Amino acid sequence: MKKIHFILVCSILFIPLFYNESVGVNLAIFGLVLTGLICYYFQDRFTDRSHLILVVTSVLSCLAFAWYGDFVSFLALAMSVLFLQFKTQETKLKIIQVFPLVFLNAFASVGRVFMFSQWLPQRKINNNFAKKLVAYVIIPAVFLILFFVVYSFGSDHFSSLFTDYTLDVDIVQIIVISILGFYISFSFWNYWVPDVCYDKNPMLDNEFENADQVKNQNTFSFLDLDFERKSGEITLLLLNLMLLVFVVTYNYEQFFEVIQKSQLSAATHERVNAVIFSILMAVGVILFYFKGGFNFDEKAVNLKRLAKLWITLNGVLIVSTIVKNSEYVSFFGLTYKRLGVYAFLILAIIGLVYAFLKIKNQKTNAYLFNQMVWYFYGTILLCSFVNWGNLITTYNISVNKGVEPRFLSDLNFNDEARREYFSLHNLDILFVDDAREGEIERYQEKPFLSKALYYDFISAKK
Repeated sequence: MKKIHFILVCSILFIPLFYNESVGVNLAIFGLVLTGLICYYFQDRFTDRSHLILVVTSVLSCLAFAWYGDFVSFLALAMSVLFLQFKTQETKLKIIQVFPLVFLNAFASVGRVFMFSQWLPQRKINNNFAKKLVAYVIIPAVFLILFFVVYSFGSDHFSSLFTDYTLDVDIVQIIVISILGFYISFSFWNYWVPDVCYDKNPMLDNEFENADQVKNQNTFSFLDLDFERKSGEITLLLLNLMLLVFVVTYNYEQFFEVIQKSQLSAATHERVNAVIFSILMAVGVILFYFKGGFNFDEKAVNLKRLAKLWITLNGVLIVSTIVKNSEYVSFFGLTYKRLGVYAFLILAIIGLVYAFLKIKNQKTNAYLFNQMVWYFYGTILLCSFVNWGNLITTYNISVNKGVEPRFLSDLNFNDEARREYFSLHNLDILFVDDAREGEIERYQEKPFLSKALYYDFISAKK
């Protein structure tokens, strides 16, 4: 089979899956079909363990979306299938290039569809095929139509067998779904990779090519290398001193100053925002000073030491913020945002570790991004697999924090735990959550292909 066959198969399959349906199990089935076709088409390229891992994560992501049907599981499904396709088809390109290529092909595919010579088979139709088409299809169809007309005039009952009914089909919707299905299938199987992606791909390598030939180049034309090196040392020295003072004052305010409970939320948010910007700028500073020759500069010993100290102090700042966020959780319970803070801080620690390894092992700047894209993907997968709403609910109930009825009702996929808690404390009488129960009922009434399967395992409220 060729790509043109896969495009047609996926386009045709898209119609019955999504006609008169909303997005639900149908998208999970479509994702599983794409995963299966990738495994079939590129089976000779499945030589790396990463391919097998991506197949497993693609299948699990599809199942997660079929179960939850939320945005995070959709993002996990899309990234998994796209990563699998890109990793198997473009083995030489770095995975980070998938993001600009998806954006580019979202627009390019609209025009490329009409460049028929680039994707339609060029060979002429075989004579035997033409003969079969005429003999087996066209001639019987012509005679069938002619005799149908004759018999229809001779018998009203015969004619009514084929005419006395109305075809309940939304032609406009079918056309729209067909176009959308073909657009998605075409973009997926026949995406365009500009030559510049192959030309610039070496710039995304983790290692410097011909490291012994890498030379220091001036960032600014008006500064010599010695001045730039010294400027970096002064900058990092001053930044380390300022960060040290900030870490001391930050921890003093967090752990020694008395803050009113009502002001704890605002104070914590301000400090977490400061840490987020600090970490992003810290990584930017490292990438700015160690983008090329300074990785191999024998005179940049002090610069490297100061950079490593800068990374370590930022690590201390992250640990302090994790402790403070944990204190905040102990006061008010868990929320999605507080879990998100944990996720970001853990990713920040991993990023700093790789920034440290980049300097220590003399890696390229792209090394940091190549590593972090996989950790970001892993975070999305974890977010899609775990029922965080239920986890928040059960934890908050166990510690009796953050158990306001409205808050619990706004959490996703926690209905059994929420109902049990409301019933136990007679809150189902005082707090009637018609909106949430109505949403559950609407999900349960949807046809199978439009369902999020989670709701089918929730009992109807009596």
